[in-house]
Amino acid sequence: MDAPLMDQILTWIEAHPLSSTLIGMFVFLVLVFLRDITQKTHTIQRNFPIVGRLRYFLEMIGPELRQYWVAHDKEERPFDRTERSWIYATAKGQNNNFGFGTTEIQYEPGYPIIKHKAFPYPEAKAYIHNQDPSCIPCLKIIGPKRKFPYRPYSIVNISAMSFGSLGKNAVMALNRGARDSGAYQNTGEGGLSHYHMEGADMVWQIGTGYFGARDHSGKFSLDVLKEKVGKNPCIKMIEIKLSQGAKPGKGGILPAKKVNAEIAAIRHVEEGKDCISPNSHNEFTNVKELVQFIEKIASGTGLPVGIKSAVGEIEFWEELAHEMKQSSLGPDFITIDGGEGGTGAAPLTYADHVSLPFKIGFQRVYTLFQKEGLSEQIVWIGSGKLGFPDRAVVAIAMGCDLINVAREAMLSIGCIQAQKCHTDHCPAGVATQNWWLQRGVDPEIKGKRAAKYIQGFRKELLSLAHSCGYEHPGQFTGQDIEISMGMNRYQTLEGLLGYKRDEVKFTKLQDYTVFPKRQA
Repeated sequence: MDAPLMDQILTWIEAHPLSSTLIGMFVFLVLVFLRDITQKTHTIQRNFPIVGRLRYFLEMIGPELRQYWVAHDKEERPFDRTERSWIYATAKGQNNNFGFGTTEIQYEPGYPIIKHKAFPYPEAKAYIHNQDPSCIPCLKIIGPKRKFPYRPYSIVNISAMSFGSLGKNAVMALNRGARDSGAYQNTGEGGLSHYHMEGADMVWQIGTGYFGARDHSGKFSLDVLKEKVGKNPCIKMIEIKLSQGAKPGKGGILPAKKVNAEIAAIRHVEEGKDCISPNSHNEFTNVKELVQFIEKIASGTGLPVGIKSAVGEIEFWEELAHEMKQSSLGPDFITIDGGEGGTGAAPLTYADHVSLPFKIGFQRVYTLFQKEGLSEQIVWIGSGKLGFPDRAVVAIAMGCDLINVAREAMLSIGCIQAQKCHTDHCPAGVATQNWWLQRGVDPEIKGKRAAKYIQGFRKELLSLAHSCGYEHPGQFTGQDIEISMGMNRYQTLEGLLGYKRDEVKFTKLQDYTVFPKRQA
């Protein structure tokens, strides 16, 4: 096209902006029409050119539309609107009370009722440690026989979520929240990164890929592990992941879109390719070898070592309990993950149908160890949609010493439950490596919100304990909770599950505020 003609066209466009815009839109739509009607990949677009594209757009924003416009307060899953509202308000330090009574159906089967006492524990007598009215220390010391035993300051902690699955700003925010609230943070199987170094206590999770603790050939290296533990006193425990609630029996999945150069370097994997952990460990293939692996890590690092697993077959747990009783060796803590848990990516069938839900899985494992006389020497950690005070009370009454929260912690730093974790297009910037989306998560502001969520959670737990006549939530038993069995029928949690948790030999709260220091 020659210069004079181009000048005439530009002059005309400048003189007729509306007409030129309409013509431009018409030409664009004609091109889209021709493309849609000639392509053969998408039936809807081929049969309904231009208009058919709306179907894919609406499908893309469907979760958000249902979340804000269609579903009512109790319909949304996995967390309904009232649950999310409680977390958001708690994290922001706002009023997290609700008005006009409950909207729950209290006769619905499975609905829990916490039974208050006629004479509550006086809140005026409550011991406040270190000017923190939300402090709830663990009643047990983890790994008392290890070189560096550990007593968590908080019974509510941040569960395993890897850097990679979450963005760097989200990891930093959660670490700062854990630091400021006294909680610990679990690294997830992606291993320890410098974004975990904001000051919180850390639990280093080792999965089947041995990320961060392996040599250049991809095999586990105790020397690498010992070196990193020695350099990072923030690491308080090691957790060996056997399986997790979202995808038990299957390795972790980090989609290729999230495997950038930085993550590839931290994990020692190839950039831009799916990072899929093996579905089993190559360091052990049976219970005896697992126990030996635990002891090797514990003796090499001096740290308490535990395992995390969802619950499927019970034979493994029977063998483990038997081996521990025979050898007096084995894990210092056991994290039981429920099938209702899960962050990041998982195949639908695994997320929906593989592994038992938390209450059933925990009951089966805990009672098995009780019969062998081992349950009191193990610290029990519950995980799987337990990030609310009522659910934590139920888990504690069942025998849990600690509670790990994951998705609820994500919500506290801005997650909107868009369910785009596996796509790298998390609109809240939490579960993505996209630099533009991540910038929406300010680690300082969101870190304060994570801390307020954990502290608010603990305050409400303490309040519930006081209402039921206890000084510490760890004193709850299955007699303190009744579960609806249908209209006008309730049964105690203890009667429903068929066991009593171990007796808690509680003295007074300040007796549990001595925290062993990790010395060289």
